[in-house]
Amino acid sequence: ALRAIGLGVRVEAVQAFEASLAPQAGGLLVGVSHEGGTAATNGALEAARAAAAATALLTVSDRSPGAGLVDVVVATDEADQSWCHTVGYLSPILAALAVAGHVTGVHPAPSEVRTSLAAGLDQASAAESIAARLADASTILTVASGADRPAARELALKIEEATWLPTTMRDLETLLHGHLPATGPQTGLVLLLADTDHLDRRAGRTDQALAAAQALGLRSAAILSAEAAAVLGPATLSAGRLVAHRPAITGPGAAAIATATPLQLLTERLARARGTNPDAIRRQDARYRGAAGLH
Repeated sequence: ALRAIGLGVRVEAVQAFEASLAPQAGGLLVGVSHEGGTAATNGALEAARAAAAATALLTVSDRSPGAGLVDVVVATDEADQSWCHTVGYLSPILAALAVAGHVTGVHPAPSEVRTSLAAGLDQASAAESIAARLADASTILTVASGADRPAARELALKIEEATWLPTTMRDLETLLHGHLPATGPQTGLVLLLADTDHLDRRAGRTDQALAAAQALGLRSAAILSAEAAAVLGPATLSAGRLVAHRPAITGPGAAAIATATPLQLLTERLARARGTNPDAIRRQDARYRGAAGLH
């Protein structure tokens, strides 16, 4: 949004803990915390404020603990009932789209966003089929480039939290430079491609990655926009595909909205296939509950 209006402001995403250790001097720090109680996030907000930076927080309520540490609170209102946060992932994306709309003066149509999110629910059978192929894999890789990278990171986190299956995110280009020797027929791969920016080049590199995965016997699946599905080459997706619906909005937010529901649906069906409880993130086990209490 800032680029669209020609404002030359650098925007950087950082880990909250690192931001608390090396706070920015001036500018604006925007924290994202679903419940507003994460110590690292609140520490980063306090450190930035002490360094004369303005502060803002995207969180569920203006009564959350972090709300008292910032200049501006954007309340997302809806609280997750699950520790495997789905609302907590989607809410700040929607809030960021709203902020971008205020910056540019071009607001996304809520009906477009709702339609895109709802469309992802229509693919339960495809998600179940993919889950059946991946359920007994030893590891899963999620792979993406461009605006799809945050969704690939989220999918990796969600699979580990909900299904207890070791999962790692790789950038599309990184996968092809050193990580393939650690893969094989017991490796699952889920590729995300909904970013239409330079789609021809991304699709070409994706074809190469899928061809390499096919040669090694990986169980490959994908979450693709309709545009990406139309241009992707003939490389086999042995575990299947989900087609994401991009809303008619500009910018990288369209990819984030398109993949939000499919990645959550795939995670939930994979949890069913593995017989795990996706909501408790294994805290029904006293050992994991105790480990969580240590941080």
